[in-house]
Amino acid sequence: MNKTALLGALTLCAASFLAHADEDSLRIGIEAAYPPFSYKTPEGNVSGFDYDIGNALCEEMKVKCEWVIQEFDGMIPSLKVRKIDAVLSSMSITEDRMKSVDFSKKYYHTPGKFAMKAGNVINDPLVDLKGKKVGVQRSSTYDRFATEQLETAGVSVVRYGSQNEAFLDLASGRLDATLADIVNTDESFIKTPAGKGFALVGPDINDPKYFGRGAGIAVRKGDSVNTARLNTAIDAIRANGKYQQVMAKYFAFDIYGE
Repeated sequence: MNKTALLGALTLCAASFLAHADEDSLRIGIEAAYPPFSYKTPEGNVSGFDYDIGNALCEEMKVKCEWVIQEFDGMIPSLKVRKIDAVLSSMSITEDRMKSVDFSKKYYHTPGKFAMKAGNVINDPLVDLKGKKVGVQRSSTYDRFATEQLETAGVSVVRYGSQNEAFLDLASGRLDATLADIVNTDESFIKTPAGKGFALVGPDINDPKYFGRGAGIAVRKGDSVNTARLNTAIDAIRANGKYQQVMAKYFAFDIYGE
């Protein structure tokens, strides 16, 4: 074999190896600041429902999970420029987001809820929160709801890089309320020492226009291969009991929803 032919053969082998390597791994974006769905342990390791579900899905698909930790508002941009292949970080499936990315089927569905000082009563948020300061996580579905519904009704909306920052400001009195996922708020704030004297108040916030059909796994627009295999894997872990095993570690109820 001459040098040119040998070089060509080596190039083809290298390309084949890289393609195979890409198929055997999945780079997944996760926030790691949204307990109990994703967070860092005292040892600095990532844990949580999202993380465990992702690992169960990768095991089912026989691929390696490569977790990429970053802020939530940078997830979709990172997906578009191919820094990651998927986002598994409690991202709600909404019509607005589906203009930019595709989603797997849902892997859980919970409503939002306001947290305030205990004793407050919220019947109509658009009326009862007028003139008050409400914190939301930037670029979340709660941010969009707050912008289009609360802000236009005279509520002062304060945006944060993470939900934990909003909880800190609520505890310190710099906010009157915060709006977030009911489970995240209950587990990572209400039930903690910082949340003493606070409560979940008002109606469930779950308008499909803003909050879609539950949390799904985002992939690049047109990525039908990963969409299909993620959907198959979600069905598989729900059928073989792995989903229920992960869920039982974090919740005493069925988080999958209807």
